[in-house]
Amino acid sequence: MSRNYWINLGLALLVLLTSCNKISQDPVPEPTPPPIQEPDPVTYTVRDLSEMTLREKIGQMINVRPETLEGSTVPRTGFDLKYRETFKKFPVGGFTLFAANITSPGQVSMFTEQLHSFRDYPLLCIDEEGGTVARIGRNVLFGVITYENMYSVGSTGNKVEAYMAGQNIGDYLFKYQFDVDFAPVADVFTNPNNKVIGKRAFSSDPTVAAEMSSQFLLGLKDKKVEGCLKHFPGHGDTDTDTHTGYAETLKSWNELLECEMIPFKKGIEAGARVIMTAHVAAPNITGDAKPASLSQLMLTEKLRKELGYKGIIITDAIEMGAIANNYPVGEACLLAIEAGVDILLLPLSLDEVFGAITKAVEDGRITEKRIDESVERILQLKRDILKSRGIWAEN
Repeated sequence: MSRNYWINLGLALLVLLTSCNKISQDPVPEPTPPPIQEPDPVTYTVRDLSEMTLREKIGQMINVRPETLEGSTVPRTGFDLKYRETFKKFPVGGFTLFAANITSPGQVSMFTEQLHSFRDYPLLCIDEEGGTVARIGRNVLFGVITYENMYSVGSTGNKVEAYMAGQNIGDYLFKYQFDVDFAPVADVFTNPNNKVIGKRAFSSDPTVAAEMSSQFLLGLKDKKVEGCLKHFPGHGDTDTDTHTGYAETLKSWNELLECEMIPFKKGIEAGARVIMTAHVAAPNITGDAKPASLSQLMLTEKLRKELGYKGIIITDAIEMGAIANNYPVGEACLLAIEAGVDILLLPLSLDEVFGAITKAVEDGRITEKRIDESVERILQLKRDILKSRGIWAEN
């Protein structure tokens, strides 16, 4: 082979290597990733009153433990398809969860999402006062801010502390999808023999109790959770417990206005949407031993007309001794509705309650217009909660 051959071959190899090196140095364009598809937010809708049957309207006025839907006392922590079918038979308007219904953050998140998926967005409620009554706060698995009691908050004399307590509790209740907190306690702790309220109240001074409870309410509201003033007309001066039996206040209405009503009036001014009525009798006002929760004089004449309250009235638990020991559940519910109650809390026999109210409407004892008044208040609260959270879907 000639010398020129080797020279030409070398030049060709040099050109080839140079070309390959150049190619290797050029940046290789990376493929454009597909855009990330954010999941659509879960939205809910609530039907208009005109779209509901009488049974569905009655259901809106009933709030129960999840297990009550099946006639059980074994706490539910989730549900299956059979449970959804049971809801069609008893289309209740809301559920209240207790400590036994709540085991862990993941479980309660899934459970509340499941319950909200039922028709017309059932209101999910909980007793989360802070202190001894805290279904989530007393479960160490949640790791939330806790309080000794609300009396200690009231004792600071700093209304910001009460507002922050409402915000802190509202923050995690919103996270776990609760709609209504059965707090603050607006009672005034004036009777040292009172064992059921005690330091659940903010103060023995009605002015302090009023300021603190209304600030707590506003703290919850700013976290998009509705509070509930309790227990009208005041449970702080009684020396017996409505959980087990009869309780009464012997004060006159004027005496209540000078003490117990101060926090309720302040809370109404602060925008309370829900007030819980106690099974406390006021014989020197009503002239009988009927609990306030069943008294038209106390709820319609005093709370609504005189104090100007336009929101939802919910009973304390119908299953409590003050009611259960003295009235059949169906009759108790009818008396409560006649008194002005909008939501019946924790009745145990849904068959009996639905049956009693339906018959009362059919017989003319209670008008469907009266049922409609309560249901419209409930539906409006649901709509407002959904809109405030940005999860409302138009019908």
